[in-house]
Amino acid sequence: MIRKITLSLVALSLASAAAIGYAANRQQDNDASALPTAKITLSQAIANAEQHAAGHATRAELEQTKAGPAYDVEIVNGKDVVDVRIHADSGAVIASARDTRDEDDKHDTVD
Repeated sequence: MIRKITLSLVALSLASAAAIGYAANRQQDNDASALPTAKITLSQAIANAEQHAAGHATRAELEQTKAGPAYDVEIVNGKDVVDVRIHADSGAVIASARDTRDEDDKHDTVD
């Protein structure tokens, strides 16, 4: 009986340790974890992108890229949609491309 209880406690401890390790690893995959390192705010990134593309932001998010954190901002100007990437430290426009079809977030179930 004591052996079964001990084995159960060991199994429970291992499962808890695995769950904690998994949660810690998932946090590294979360783009929002880069927010404390960003030197400009989301509002500043949106303003820079709106000025660059001469339109209004409809979506903005912080992404972790190979070059570091960057804001991806979707700008609408009339019928045109432009995806603008803003450097999270300098606020400079890294990239800008016309979005001919909505492929910004393939993982979104509703867009």
